[in-house]
Amino acid sequence: MKLRWLCLILALAWFSGCDQYRYPCQNPDNWEKKECKRPYCSSTGTCPDQLVKPEDAKVESNEPAKVDTTVPCVVTGTARCSN
Repeated sequence: MKLRWLCLILALAWFSGCDQYRYPCQNPDNWEKKECKRPYCSSTGTCPDQLVKPEDAKVESNEPAKVDTTVPCVVTGTARCSN
């Protein structure tokens, strides 16, 4: 009997949160809506930039990524950096 209750509880927990967001502004489809723009969302802390990790909020573009090719110069002892 306990196993049945455990299975039922696990099944309800598994299927209850499918395709749902805790806050409406976590959904990328809502990012352009008024309630997901500052100052409306900043008082409650539900702005997309506050809820979503930066790498998830990036918009794909056709531009290549900029890569920093500069190498830091570390001077140790008598070694000198050359430009």
